[in-house]
Amino acid sequence: MLNNLTSRLSGVIKSIRGEARLTEENIQVVLREVRMALLEADVALPVVKDFISNVKEKAIGQEVIGSLSPGQALIGVVHQELISIMGKESSEINLSTVPPAVILMAGLQGAGKTTSSAKLAKWLIEQKKKKVLLVSCDIYRPAAADQLEVLANQVNADFFPIQAGQQPREIATASLEHARRHHHDVMIMDTAGRLAIDEPMMAEIRELEVLLKPIETLFVVDAMQGQDAVNIAKTFADVLPLTGVILTKLDGDSRGGAALSVRHVTGKPIKFAGVAEKMTGLEAFHPDRMASRILGMGDVLGLIEEAKRGIDQNEAEKLAKKIKSGKKFDLDDFKMQFQQMRSMGGMGALADKLPAQLGDAVKNIQMDDKVIGRTEGIINSMTLRERSKPGILKASRKRRIASGAGVSVQEVNRLLAQFEQTQKMMKKMNKGGMAKMMRGLKGMLPGM
Repeated sequence: MLNNLTSRLSGVIKSIRGEARLTEENIQVVLREVRMALLEADVALPVVKDFISNVKEKAIGQEVIGSLSPGQALIGVVHQELISIMGKESSEINLSTVPPAVILMAGLQGAGKTTSSAKLAKWLIEQKKKKVLLVSCDIYRPAAADQLEVLANQVNADFFPIQAGQQPREIATASLEHARRHHHDVMIMDTAGRLAIDEPMMAEIRELEVLLKPIETLFVVDAMQGQDAVNIAKTFADVLPLTGVILTKLDGDSRGGAALSVRHVTGKPIKFAGVAEKMTGLEAFHPDRMASRILGMGDVLGLIEEAKRGIDQNEAEKLAKKIKSGKKFDLDDFKMQFQQMRSMGGMGALADKLPAQLGDAVKNIQMDDKVIGRTEGIINSMTLRERSKPGILKASRKRRIASGAGVSVQEVNRLLAQFEQTQKMMKKMNKGGMAKMMRGLKGMLPGM
């Protein structure tokens, strides 16, 4: 996500190392490169102009304090201005109303409204402990309601079934009454999209907005559309009382322009970002964290939150007690760690939140779902005794395990080598040797 912009800005900052202070001359050179980097990222031109002007005004003459280099001083200014452009503070979803709180989803076809509706339902169920009803008002796209019903089942949300021939107004009225009768906390209304903005579509969604009186009207926009996304968002904002934006497909090959432009152009806060296809792939949007990721600083707080969601606390505590008691870390424990890594989104999701240098190293680790699946397959092909005492695994046993898992003996040997290194790290951690453990960390993961 935003890799090109991150690498370009990092290169620009490095270019003024060694300067004694930030001057108009060296700032001008750097900002020319920053301007090109932002335009290449498809940031809207008015946004670029305001950004460059504000950075220049704040940076010129700024003293380099203490151990800060001019590059570090400038990156501080750029960081603050990026936060300002994307909305100085996080904007939480508003549910402060008499239930059901209605959330109206708007946007063009293909932007990801239906998937985002289900992701948002899951987020509300897990993070806010809400009872959620999903409703489809899209009577035009074939199987749109069926798709939402399938997704509702996946995220454990309720779904309002519609009848053939029902019009959006009828669906809205009936679903709202259903939500009240069944005591739903939140009702998410997925509306119809179009391939382009047209007056009938806008008239329909305006009517729904008047009828439902939603507490939130969220515009769902595809981050990969760049400036087009921003222009479309502005058009919707002109005719609908939008309360926020959901940026989808930020994990794709997007240049980042929409993330930097949409708040500035529409005046509406970005509330969520879609960062993966999985139903867990929706994050609350934090401008300060996104600014840090763009500048290659990573998002440590986001990483911690992801770990809390993905890691089974009970299992983690059991493992900690087991190691502390002197019992050996075995292959079942090793398998559990891989499973928890997968629940966090794999190494790709981890890399996006790490500082640039660490993230680049992690991205080279081949630990996708297929690799984790093969690892689990190898361990599952072992007997309980072999998992608890891997020292007994000789050539004949390894051949049997490889055959059962459908892999080569070399892959079995590779896994056992990784396990031994991880086991050593666990012993050091138990003895308090954290520094030694960190030095040996690279041996724990394949490919590092």
